[in-house]
Amino acid sequence: MTDLSIYLVTDTVLCGEFGVAATVAAAVGAGATVVQLRDPFSGDQEFVDLGRELVEVLRGTGVPLIINDRVHLVAAIGADGAHIGQGDMNPSAAREILGTAALLGLSVQTREHVGAARALAGGVIDYLGVGPVWPQSTKLDAAEPAGLQRLAAIVVESPWPCVAIGGIDAQRAGLVRKTGAAGVAVVSAICGQPDVAAATRTIKQAWVAG
Repeated sequence: MTDLSIYLVTDTVLCGEFGVAATVAAAVGAGATVVQLRDPFSGDQEFVDLGRELVEVLRGTGVPLIINDRVHLVAAIGADGAHIGQGDMNPSAAREILGTAALLGLSVQTREHVGAARALAGGVIDYLGVGPVWPQSTKLDAAEPAGLQRLAAIVVESPWPCVAIGGIDAQRAGLVRKTGAAGVAVVSAICGQPDVAAATRTIKQAWVAG
């Protein structure tokens, strides 16, 4: 079973001069358990090049690399799976492209979304990303924040492990864990922080304490 507890979603702009690869290396060294490559502004070749760089960074760590949205590039990168949103590719079509061994995550915002996911054939989805839970600023087209109560309801309803995302920092990680979620996905709480490793450790400690 994949450890989803500290799920880093990269942001190339926020990572700045320090860079995505260095951010990932520091975060994983400090306890990040999953890395999702997300860069909606890069072209496919640039995205593949960055993805392959992250594959090398993660080699031997046991931490999987998940590709946001661009399912068709997972094989070219050598990544471990993909994550899609409600407006992206149909999950069944994504699973066909990925094959049976890859991880596939799906973003949901409502219990209705969970119901639709449950109607899919078995083996399509591996985990759910739930959110945004709190207001956030890194994804401009994100849905309205749902809050902890809806997160908890989705966790109960979901047959898959759930990772919460949206406005999560060290202070909120423990609150998320109390809902029964399997992990917290973070962007700005790690990317662009003055000390990436320290920021990651603080979130990890808050999660464990929660």
